[in-house]
Amino acid sequence: MKAIIYEKYGTPDVIELRATEKPTPKDHQVLIQVQAASVNAYDWHFLTADIFVVRLSAGWLKPKNNRLGADVAGRVEAVGKAVTQFQVGDEVFGMANGSFAEYVCAAEKSIAQKPRNASFGEASAIPMAGVTALQALRDAGQIQAGQKVLVNGASGGVGTFAVQIAKLFGAHVTAVCSARNVAQARSLGADEVIDYTQQDFTHSPERYDLILAANGYHPLSAYKRALTAKGIYAMVGGTPAQIFQPLLLGKFYSEPKGRQLKAVMTENRQSDLIFLAEQFNAGKLKAVIDKEYTLEQTADALRYLGAGHAQGKVVIQVGE
Repeated sequence: MKAIIYEKYGTPDVIELRATEKPTPKDHQVLIQVQAASVNAYDWHFLTADIFVVRLSAGWLKPKNNRLGADVAGRVEAVGKAVTQFQVGDEVFGMANGSFAEYVCAAEKSIAQKPRNASFGEASAIPMAGVTALQALRDAGQIQAGQKVLVNGASGGVGTFAVQIAKLFGAHVTAVCSARNVAQARSLGADEVIDYTQQDFTHSPERYDLILAANGYHPLSAYKRALTAKGIYAMVGGTPAQIFQPLLLGKFYSEPKGRQLKAVMTENRQSDLIFLAEQFNAGKLKAVIDKEYTLEQTADALRYLGAGHAQGKVVIQVGE
């Protein structure tokens, strides 16, 4: 089989498409014939090590694991002897390390049945971005119907799902994006849209019960100022400064019985994948796909994502 391999940190130029052995699933794993995978900021960080803590977990001088990719959609090719939920031929989606490949092994608890009316490309776009948005809004943000929710970075992978999921929970949603993405944000259900090139929401008199920050940088003091008395700020990604400030200073800026500023660490939960698939099947959720590439074009896909202007998700088509 073929897989994307990288032996050192760097730009997308360091990756290679190589022939390698097809993996064998362990007891609680399934082997997936990959039909599609999608690209996340997570992949960019592990490729470039642009955030130094990546090296603490992935290898200081070079990556311990030389595979890239996390999101996957495909067909089950084989199952481990302890697997009970899936069988050969099932169409599945979820997260699996090294999904930029023709085959990948995934833990049984890390995948779910693919939404029946989703293409493999659409299904591959859901897992990391969709689960991140869901956990940030529902778990960290404690979202409630009728609340005012602002999504900063509403045009990216997490942001496009966050706008839709916030509406699912009955919130009044304000999307922050550039002018070229205003129509897209409205089509996803945003009640209001702010063009960040024309207006800084942190200097507006409007206050929000929940702010989900998926991109764009403001200091914590500015986000805190934009919250209601018991509002919550949930950071899910963005610039290195945006990522580290809540990690290091979130508790300092938070109030014991008032405003909270949090960094959200996504957990891979099968139950959340199932929830998202159900919403997709019900027509209440869709995947916004900006561009599609082949496995051979993975370096181009990473470059495009790294430029920071993707409208929704970037997908790598692997199967026929």
